[in-house]
Amino acid sequence: MLIIPAIDIKNGNCVRLLQGDPNKETIYSNDPVEMAISFQKAKAGLIHIVDLDGAFQGKPVNIEIVSKIAKAVSIPVEIGGGIRNIETVELYVKAGIERIIMGSAVLEAGFDEIIKKYKDKIIAGIDAKDSMVAVKGWKDVTTIKADELIAEVISKGVKEIIYTDISTDGMLQGPNIAAFEHILAKFPQLTLIASGGVSSIEDIVKLNNLKSGKLKGVITGKAIYDGRLNLSDAVNAVS
Repeated sequence: MLIIPAIDIKNGNCVRLLQGDPNKETIYSNDPVEMAISFQKAKAGLIHIVDLDGAFQGKPVNIEIVSKIAKAVSIPVEIGGGIRNIETVELYVKAGIERIIMGSAVLEAGFDEIIKKYKDKIIAGIDAKDSMVAVKGWKDVTTIKADELIAEVISKGVKEIIYTDISTDGMLQGPNIAAFEHILAKFPQLTLIASGGVSSIEDIVKLNNLKSGKLKGVITGKAIYDGRLNLSDAVNAVS
């Protein structure tokens, strides 16, 4: 299982938002590129990047910084936030990004063209609160059930999703194990990355011990920045 450190970019800084609230922001670094290099040195195998400005504005804002990160490290990076059309996907592909995360745009008409052309690069990002899908940088909670959206993206050819439980994100109170177990059991053909609430080695071990389905990795951010979780120790714990 991969331990995937997160870099959330807002106004050029590396930040974390409490449950996605832009008014509850903590700045951890003004150099996301150096942060990525430090994660690679800690033996991360993949880096998760979110363009928060892009998520809120619906278009890529920090693509220059993301491109610099991709060039500065030799491990893969994945990017999400404001990716809603094939032109944006192609911008990131040309920038050397190997994994591209799309959220609510997976339900829009243009997604069929995107998944046909870039099937091996596209990951669906599904964010939910109380099992209901949230969109637009988590600002809006819809009436769409997460299970329904997962089934829909699988039918469109998506093979991997990142599932974020908003209720636990940034709270440092542990992940929603039951939600991840449910997804793995209901959709055994799916590769899953878990996100939200991971705050300790114990959380990592619990997720690593899940028996059903294909749990590829777990994303963690705030716990690393706050010093509650040592990235190297977490990587060693699952290796």
